[in-house]
Amino acid sequence: MGFLAFLLLGLIAGAIAKLILPGKQGGGWIVTLILGVVGALLGGWLGSVLFGKGVEGFFDLGSWLLAIGGSIIVLLIYGLVVGRGSRRA
Repeated sequence: MGFLAFLLLGLIAGAIAKLILPGKQGGGWIVTLILGVVGALLGGWLGSVLFGKGVEGFFDLGSWLLAIGGSIIVLLIYGLVVGRGSRRA
């Protein structure tokens, strides 16, 4: 998969992850792109370790599921880190 296709996959996977998770997540499309790309990398790595299948092709359903799953994990971690820092007593 090419670099631009991977960026597009990450952007769309990050947007889908934001739609799946309840609540309001901050950040614009650049944060969504970064979290989505990191999530696609994480999902591809976890998929290759656990299932022997990584993010291989843009039109592969397994690639999309791994990228979205990784993006959800990254978005949850991002929400915990950012949410913890913005709370005031």
